[in-house]
Amino acid sequence: MLTVLQRIVEAVNQAPDLDSALGLIVQKARAALGSDVCSVYLADHDAQQFILMATEGLNLDENDRVTLAFGEGLISLAAQREEPLNIANATEHPNFKLVESVGEEAYRAMLVAPIIHQRKVLGVLAAQQRKARAFSAEEEAFVVTLAAQLATVIAHAEARGLVSGHYSPWLRNLTGLPGAPGVAIGEAFIGKPAATLGSVVPRRTEFPWREIHKFRKAVLQTRMELRTLAEQVAEYVAEDTLAIFDVYQSLLDASSLGDAVESKIKDGWMAQTAVKMAVEDFVSKFEDLDDSYLRERAVDVRDLGQRILSFLQDKNGSKPNFPDACILIAEEVTASMLAGVPRNKLQGLVSLQGSANSHAAIMARSMGIPAVFGVSQVPLGYLADQHLIVDGYSGEIFVNPPQQLMQEYEILRKEEFELAEMVADHREDEACTLDGIAVSLQINAGMNVEHDQQRLGHYEGIGLYRTEIPFMMRERFPTEKEQYDLYRPVLESTGSLPVVMRTLDVGGDKPLPYFPIHEENPFLGWRGIRMTLDHPEIFLVQVRAMLRANIGLDNLQILLPMITTLDEVDESIRLINQAYFEVRNELLHSQPGAVVNRPKIGVMIEVPALLYQLEAVAKKVDFFSVGTNDLTQYLLAVDRNNSRVAGLYDSFHPALLHALQFIVDRCRELNKPVSICGEMAGDPGGALILVAMGYRSLSMSTHNLDKTRWILRHLDSEIMQTLLGKVMQCTHPDQVRRIVRLKLEALGLGGFVRAGK
Repeated sequence: MLTVLQRIVEAVNQAPDLDSALGLIVQKARAALGSDVCSVYLADHDAQQFILMATEGLNLDENDRVTLAFGEGLISLAAQREEPLNIANATEHPNFKLVESVGEEAYRAMLVAPIIHQRKVLGVLAAQQRKARAFSAEEEAFVVTLAAQLATVIAHAEARGLVSGHYSPWLRNLTGLPGAPGVAIGEAFIGKPAATLGSVVPRRTEFPWREIHKFRKAVLQTRMELRTLAEQVAEYVAEDTLAIFDVYQSLLDASSLGDAVESKIKDGWMAQTAVKMAVEDFVSKFEDLDDSYLRERAVDVRDLGQRILSFLQDKNGSKPNFPDACILIAEEVTASMLAGVPRNKLQGLVSLQGSANSHAAIMARSMGIPAVFGVSQVPLGYLADQHLIVDGYSGEIFVNPPQQLMQEYEILRKEEFELAEMVADHREDEACTLDGIAVSLQINAGMNVEHDQQRLGHYEGIGLYRTEIPFMMRERFPTEKEQYDLYRPVLESTGSLPVVMRTLDVGGDKPLPYFPIHEENPFLGWRGIRMTLDHPEIFLVQVRAMLRANIGLDNLQILLPMITTLDEVDESIRLINQAYFEVRNELLHSQPGAVVNRPKIGVMIEVPALLYQLEAVAKKVDFFSVGTNDLTQYLLAVDRNNSRVAGLYDSFHPALLHALQFIVDRCRELNKPVSICGEMAGDPGGALILVAMGYRSLSMSTHNLDKTRWILRHLDSEIMQTLLGKVMQCTHPDQVRRIVRLKLEALGLGGFVRAGK
């Protein structure tokens, strides 16, 4: 049976569409079982019925539509019980329902197995025989196994919109991950890099200096191209988003990618081969990271390498002809690819790979371009020249939608524009509820930032500045001077507003290219403060650079990540004090009378163990900052990057909500400031719940500032407390989400969580 099963699965995987796949399954399963009939029913949950999609043995005409309502027949009983039914004489069973139109009255024996994917019943696989008999245990196991395999096939087909036929229960649509909110309608345009690393055939050279000259020329051409692209989008994106191109430029520096490529050339490889080897080495290290933000930098490195390669291969030809209403689609949309499409034509984007942490997603949100990422199992060519609707809220993509749906989304898109204009008109307002509760809105950053106050509107500092980027993009640890040169402009850019800089948060889950760490379970390993305290020479250099960059500005605050014990706090403070006295004494020696202020020190609450040590830690630090991303992950024991369990990762999980309430209540008792710097703070519903709990400082991505400010200005504490009371009684994240969504709809704020106004 195992060999037969493998052959069926192989044949199904090669089928061009779901109809063909189902036809193959019923044909081959009937032959393997020796049964008279084999059929597949799919569930239409909206219509509450099962549809006979394929059969071998029953009389189903091409134009017939045979259905069974939920609750009818043995088909429904197997689905309801979520277990197989093996009945010797089905006609005598009280739940049996005869379907006369397909000639079912002749069959007695019946074996029915539900088709289930991720706890959802997608349909039923049924075998029937004229003779009354019980199917054997081996036959039952075979059908159950085949149904489990079929569940994956159907789920992928549903996600890909490949379910065809007039009796299909699904609209032809795809589903991905929402990357940037909004509604886009237009024609698909397939974007492809001018050159690919995979096309390079490794070749050696006897003239390395000639190859180095070619490489340096290609780097110069790439710099000029990136500068042009940055200028093209400068009018439409915020200054901090433009810093994406600074990251690209810094990667081209000799201390980053340049040295690595030239080293390969000196080893005897041609320039194209050296670029391929060096870039793929960088990419593999980034892709191994568990931090989703940093892992997405692999996309940037690959994009940059392929741009250099295109100049080495002289493949930068004529500009493509973009459709007037362009939906950019690629295997992996990059920031530079996005910048290459004229803004007056670009309506939306779809990336088959990638996530909301990619630079393309960050740019899309800054430009107001609806985006969907991670559209799994779809061939790129399937979308070519298709007319699409892209819903950046739900992650849905409708392929060649019917006219009625088009009209509905046109109305929703018009409402989107009206809402965006209203919100933008009030971006200079402070975040304050209707009854006067002030909330400090800050931003998260991880690159060079020179913020444009006019575009950002009112904000109150940088609540989280990630310092890992310069460490990740070099072939060695950055010097104190290099770090100073990075931190100083950041501190200057905010004026007197505070900048919370997190100390180096790398380790087993975020290995440095030049400092590899191999661990079986990196999330629970040598990372964050654990690693830097074991290497005080790294920690001290970074803190010294921060303190020197803060001289004369005094807006620096230092945040310690991954704190688990009180000893880690004590040792960190000891080293910060050591660095402080060193910098102060050096400055006094050169400038007598100069003042160096010691910055405030905070601790990230992301390890659950810290919840029970807050009182002891509060005596030693100035503030707390809750990292909801890692706290959720550790509290729920879920790796959010593992697709098998990622569905369990939910910031609305009741356990996390109760932990967050405990934290803010305890910090209030201890008279210690606490802020939120995870993704939950930028979610409209999340921000509402957090403020209701008592949090008064939220740090988020820049694109979430305006909508969070607007929502808070249209709520009062009574509404929020009533909502919080209901939310804290929920036992499932979906209940929380539904309550929040209904409340926002009732308040006329539904346009922040779905398409429309």
